[in-house]
Amino acid sequence: MSGIVPDDGVRAVEAALFAAEGPLSVADLSKAVGEGVDVKAALGTLAQDYAGRGIGPVERGGLWHFQTAPDLAHILRRERFEPRKLSRAGIETLAIIAYHEPVSRAEIEAIRGVQISKGTLDVLIEAGWVRPAGRREVPGRPLTYATTTAFLAHFGLETRRDLPGIDDLRAAGLLDPIDSALDAWEADQSEVEKDDPDA
Repeated sequence: MSGIVPDDGVRAVEAALFAAEGPLSVADLSKAVGEGVDVKAALGTLAQDYAGRGIGPVERGGLWHFQTAPDLAHILRRERFEPRKLSRAGIETLAIIAYHEPVSRAEIEAIRGVQISKGTLDVLIEAGWVRPAGRREVPGRPLTYATTTAFLAHFGLETRRDLPGIDDLRAAGLLDPIDSALDAWEADQSEVEKDDPDA
């Protein structure tokens, strides 16, 4: 395959990506199409060729796959029974893992301020959004957890850097209740200090 001309190289990468059972890295694609193909350039060409179409190649966590256009999701969405919704504890745990990975169970509990049940992590692992990420080199060697590429794909993120920051969350109004509660607490504390100068 070393004599592939550039157009054939793009076609070969497209075919390999389309026929793959799951997302592929650039190295996996290089193995599939053989030497003589600039896989990164071919992926760039494919992304341009598919721009504005119903499907296109996307990169999630360093892995490439074809995905339907986000603006067509309403056409493809089907009503389906979801046997389990993620609990509040599950959502909080997932957020802590996403923002602090790799993180141990004890660190998750310290951040949340409450103990988590084993079932919470099991649900996240079963959903394919969290994976064991090895053991920390400290006494007791606790197991750490991290997010997966399935987490990135499900939430439409290219990398973890695309997670919303504190300014984004505040702009969306998601931190207003927390900010209001903190302001109220600080006001209460200043009133207590005024009333009791010895405090």
